[in-house]
Amino acid sequence: MTSLVIVESPNKVRSIAGYLGDGYVVDASVGHIRDLPRGADEVPAAFKGEPWARLGVNIDDDFEPVYVVSADKKSQITKLKKLLKSADELILATDEDREGEAIAWHLLDELKPKVPVKRIVFNEITKDAILRAMENPRDVDMDLVDAQETRRILDRLYGYEVSPVLWKKVMSGLSAGRVQSVATRLVVERERNRMEFAMASYWDLEATFDAGEGHDPREFPAKLSTVDGLRVANGSNFDNGGSLTSDKVVHLDEIAASALADGLHDQPFTVSSVESKPYTRKPYAPFRTTTMQQEASRKFGFGAARTMQVAQRLYENGLITYMRTDSITLSQTAIRAARSQVTELYGKEYLPEKPRVYTGKVKNAQEAHEAIRPAGETFKTPQQAKLSGDEARLYDLIWKRTVASQMRDAVGDQVAIRVGARASSGEDVQFASSGRTITFYGFLKAYVESTDDDATGDDQQTKLPNLTEGQTVTAADLGQAGHQTKARARFTEATLIKELEEREIGRPSTYASIIGTIQNRGYVYKKGTALVPAWVAFSVIRLLEQHFGRLIEYSFTAELESVLDEVAGGREARLHVLQNFWAGQGENNTGLKLLIQNLPDIDARGLATFPLGDDVNLRVGRYGPYVEGPPFSTDDDGKQVPTRGNVPEDLPPDELTLEKARELLATPAGMEKELGSHPETGLMVTVRNGRYGPFVTEALPEGAKKADKPRTASLFQTMSLELITLDEAVTLLTLPRVVGTGVDGVDITAQNGRYGPYLKMGTDSRSLEKEEELLTITEERAREIYSQPKTYGRRAAKPPLKELGEDPVSGTPVVAKDGRFGAYVTDGEYNATLRKDDDVETLTPERAYELLAERRAKGPAKKGGKKTAKKTTKKAGAKKTGAKKAPAKKAATKKTAAKKAPAKKAATKKAPTKTS
Repeated sequence: MTSLVIVESPNKVRSIAGYLGDGYVVDASVGHIRDLPRGADEVPAAFKGEPWARLGVNIDDDFEPVYVVSADKKSQITKLKKLLKSADELILATDEDREGEAIAWHLLDELKPKVPVKRIVFNEITKDAILRAMENPRDVDMDLVDAQETRRILDRLYGYEVSPVLWKKVMSGLSAGRVQSVATRLVVERERNRMEFAMASYWDLEATFDAGEGHDPREFPAKLSTVDGLRVANGSNFDNGGSLTSDKVVHLDEIAASALADGLHDQPFTVSSVESKPYTRKPYAPFRTTTMQQEASRKFGFGAARTMQVAQRLYENGLITYMRTDSITLSQTAIRAARSQVTELYGKEYLPEKPRVYTGKVKNAQEAHEAIRPAGETFKTPQQAKLSGDEARLYDLIWKRTVASQMRDAVGDQVAIRVGARASSGEDVQFASSGRTITFYGFLKAYVESTDDDATGDDQQTKLPNLTEGQTVTAADLGQAGHQTKARARFTEATLIKELEEREIGRPSTYASIIGTIQNRGYVYKKGTALVPAWVAFSVIRLLEQHFGRLIEYSFTAELESVLDEVAGGREARLHVLQNFWAGQGENNTGLKLLIQNLPDIDARGLATFPLGDDVNLRVGRYGPYVEGPPFSTDDDGKQVPTRGNVPEDLPPDELTLEKARELLATPAGMEKELGSHPETGLMVTVRNGRYGPFVTEALPEGAKKADKPRTASLFQTMSLELITLDEAVTLLTLPRVVGTGVDGVDITAQNGRYGPYLKMGTDSRSLEKEEELLTITEERAREIYSQPKTYGRRAAKPPLKELGEDPVSGTPVVAKDGRFGAYVTDGEYNATLRKDDDVETLTPERAYELLAERRAKGPAKKGGKKTAKKTTKKAGAKKTGAKKAPAKKAATKKTAAKKAPAKKAATKKAPTKTS
């Protein structure tokens, strides 16, 4: 008997085949095998001309989807069908979440097996787990399939109906998404908050008290807490506009704080209270998807996508359990393995009497049954796993978190001391100091969680002297300290994931792709680790808020996730959910269909305009954002025309103040300055500020043809639009310059190109070190350069610009270097170019490691260049042609396909007769 086992990933095939042995053929679907049509060319001929065809969903007939086999999966489907012909049994072993369940159904529907079918699931790729799954097969869970299909159709309707509105009113190529738009809104709202922020200052007193001889420690720090019984204002007492939010606090300015400090000089200080209480800290729960992503971001600087890619490799190699889960529960097998390692590695005193059980499954959870943990009945230690790089770091994190979750509490003492005095000016003041000592580290011996802010870590201690109430202490140092409120920090990937999860928006397993999408669409970019919204995102969110308010509400998006959970649990009907979303119900619950049909005239210019004050506006244009405002000029029709200035792509919106806008208007886009007549041609030479920087140009002579082009030349990096002279401009216009001839009599020219200065002889080009060489290099030197072997851009090694320590991933030295395209950092294997806002002088090791981590996550550089691109284009064209000729039956709707295969709802009921 031969069984065909189909998994999702090819990386699982070898391991699973080895565990199952003879009689089993294991192959992969390679992810999804089919989906809704991605374009008009993929819509089957049978459905072309239907009013709903572009959606790929028959909105007039129970929202039946049209599925087509992906062009790149057709050969794999053919292979699987061939394997199935010689099999006596089909075993669907796709992942255990909703998506995996949907893939299993698609395989069943597409392959149409005539042999018994089994569905198995496992959450780790170990021999025991695979064999256990084989002993406990089940049917395809059609409720999970319905939930996944409902989600897919909702996303299709949202994206295909709302995105065209963005194309017409904001910019072509944009997209809207049910969750991506809400995530973008969160980032935009945070930036709006920062733009409205007004700084406030506040002061307090900081002191160091001396407890006297015999105390350990003798000195301890304290801060002013109250004045005449009223709490001293701190940053939390001010709103975003810089105003106090309470009248029950004392707001000290610099003068008042200084006067109070003077009034306490030489005054006696007495301990007014000492409070001591036990400190207990329980272990953190094992990782679920989001907490793993957040901690990997905080500890290693990993993006969500990178974390999931690494986790996927660990899972496929049998080292951890399934990495897409919302459960924090550990199986009894895992608990035994963790407790065993606690005893073995840390001792019995670190093992609690009873196993720890974690509950509290997150809402909107997927159906994976266990937390993320090391795989197997016994855990491999990080040393035994023998990993390196990213995989070693993430496995170590997961292993430590799992083991620590089964260790004893950390215990100690927490002490709060208050010291009082009366100022000579009459005020009664209290200073406060708090400390913590840990007497037993418990789980902290194995693992300490990082934080998103500057909060004190769980393992940090501050010891205070053993004081008693009424005891006198001396102020060894006392002075005023000034503080300023700060705008709310921008989201990072970790904090955005945390926010989405807390608001119950989206599925945690898809957060990595959501964050990737909003960056790839140009809505958000990264500055360091912070997520910064582009101006186009402001326009998009403004349109959605004004005309699709319900669809972008946080509560609506969260409620929809709850409804999908109901579908997954069999408590809600797929059709009911889709009808409500599309057509709506009740007076105040307008569906998407009516929103689109009743869309009013939208003021595109208004959407793209953001006033900055004094008639200066930021506008979102086709080629990017720009500022527009005075001084005004008059055009040929007598209209007032404002000046325009380009906004740098990397300038965050909250930094575009009115003053900054005026600076940009001082050197506006299109600015032109006449330098004088060319001494040889007599033509006017001007310098202009273009989209790609300043350049000089020569006016065309009278009678010039339209096809004639004026001579132009970019300014050198050492030149500026304001200071360039006519002589310098004339010299630049000599470029490209014929330097001489090569050995074969071919001209050698000096040219300034996109990637810097270079020499060209026929099709052979050689880079030059400096732009100034374009004007000074001799024929002799040019021939010398061409006499040497071509280095393809590699010059003699330059000394490093800066040494930045050892990379925490590769363990090799990291240095900053100067390259052809600018400064970059390297660990010897990967190179990462510095961003516009990075500076070598101020570059920190942490920032260098982050840049390398981002580059490393992209994998090795692809080879092939233009040739590969051409092949891809040609193949893509062939696929499109093939898609048009594809038989209609390949793309049958779910309803039609169900006539030839077991019906979805009946599949579970009929399955026993077919799968037993």
